Amino acid sequence: MSNRDEDAPEEVMWQGRFITARRKGRWEYVGRARGIRAAVILAVDAEDHVILVEQYRVPLARLSIELPAGLIGDDDGHEGEDATAAARRELEEETGYRAARMEVIGEFWSSPGMVSESFTLLRAQGLAKVGPGGGVAGEDITVHRVPVGKIAGAIADWRAQGYAIDVRLLAVLGPTLLTGA
Repeated sequence: MSNRDEDAPEEVMWQGRFITARRKGRWEYVGRARGIRAAVILAVDAEDHVILVEQYRVPLARLSIELPAGLIGDDDGHEGEDATAAARRELEEETGYRAARMEVIGEFWSSPGMVSESFTLLRAQGLAKVGPGGGVAGEDITVHRVPVGKIAGAIADWRAQGYAIDVRLLAVLGPTLLTGA
């Protein structure tokens, strides 16, 4: 299969600290600057509750319900950080939970038609509550602990209240979407 844009030169149209806008052939897209990637954490505790976070997202102009997540290697002192280390750090910062084990599920792409960003999805196991969570200064994160069996209803309620629902929540909705249950 031939792609006529594959061999086109790539042009950086604009670059900021975290985002780069590019053009290649007929395509315009954005990606993370400086090779930064993301770690996304699927955290379910021993009582079968999924740990979610709520935070205001400026591009959406509203609150968003999401899996805990964070950037890999974005801050000074974290250069060269791997996905597992970033996931451990972000899970504790955002939610106050520490994982005994982190399992890499795989790398996924957010929206391949317009964003080159990828993220590594990790499953956190053996959770222990060690702090309040809430993120670092200025993040103002609210932690939600929802029974896995009630996740579809909780997401429907949040959606009805006007919250944005992060696409990565499909990871927890998957079984109900496939079976229609």
